[in-house]
Amino acid sequence: MKEIMAIIRINKINSTKKALAEAGIGSMHAKESLGRGRGLVDLSVLQGAEKGYEEAIAQLGSSQRLIPKRLISLIVPDKLADLVIQTIITANKTGKPGDGKIFVLPVSQAIRIRTGEVGDAVLDAA
Repeated sequence: MKEIMAIIRINKINSTKKALAEAGIGSMHAKESLGRGRGLVDLSVLQGAEKGYEEAIAQLGSSQRLIPKRLISLIVPDKLADLVIQTIITANKTGKPGDGKIFVLPVSQAIRIRTGEVGDAVLDAA
């Protein structure tokens, strides 16, 4: 099993849900998140702030605001991981900075509380 976590633009959440549903993946979780990518960081200002230069700290405070995003998480059988990843990419790729990131993590066990089922039986089977 794999956990697929994706950080995406807020305005892409509905198209992502729709694309995943069309691919046969109905289960997912989403939550609000804040963040920024490296594209918004002036590394020289960041280095100056780390060294304690007041001018750099002042610039850093005003220019490094966090951007609202959505964090989605899906737990899928190994055989569906590539499908989910490609579906998320297709639904979110604009070619511009800020399209997001996808992380894939191993999951050792899943248990359905209501029935006691374990493993892939508790996941989408698409």
